[in-house]
Amino acid sequence: MLRSIRNMSLMVALFLTPFFINSVHAASAEDLNKDAEQALKVLYSKNPVAKDISMKANAVLVFPKVIKAGLVFGGSYGEGVLLKDLKPVNYYNSVSASWGFQAGAQSYGYVVFLMNDNAVKYLNNSKGWEIGVGPTIVMVNEGVAKNLSSSTLKKDAYAFIFDQQGLMGSFSIEGTKISIINR
Repeated sequence: MLRSIRNMSLMVALFLTPFFINSVHAASAEDLNKDAEQALKVLYSKNPVAKDISMKANAVLVFPKVIKAGLVFGGSYGEGVLLKDLKPVNYYNSVSASWGFQAGAQSYGYVVFLMNDNAVKYLNNSKGWEIGVGPTIVMVNEGVAKNLSSSTLKKDAYAFIFDQQGLMGSFSIEGTKISIINR
C-alpha cells in the first residue's frame, strides 16, 4: 500500500512538473503590471458588470494567469498585483493544493475586487489570506452578475474567474492562499 502511494505521488509529480515550470519562474514587476492591465481589459470586454464593480472598489487584486493541474493530487499557482487607483501597490502569489477525484490541467485568470478598507487591510495585514477565511467573498458568475448593481454590492469582495483554457473537472478559488511576494 505504501509503495503504491509513493508510486502515485511520483507519477503526479512528474505529470505536474511541466505545468508549473513556467509559473515558478518569477515574473518581474513590470511584466506583472502589463499582464494585469491586459487581463482587466479582457475581463471588462467580456463582463461589463466587472467594470462597474471596479468603479466602486477600493482596490483590485489581479491574477492574470493561474496554472492548475491535477491527477488525484493537484495544485495551482499564479502571481498577481494589487492595484489602487489603477496603480500597483503590492505583489502577491496565489497557491492551492487539492486531492480527490481530479484529472487535467488548465489556466485561468481571476480578479478580486476589494470593496472596502477592511478587506484591503485584511489582505495587507494577514500572513496570507486564505480565501474562505476572513472577509466575505462572492464568486461572480453569469447568474450572479445579472443581479448585481451598485445598490446590491454589500459584501467585502467580489471575484471573477475568466479566460479559462484547458480541461479540468472543476475548480474554484476556495482554499486558495494569497500571500505577499517581493518584486
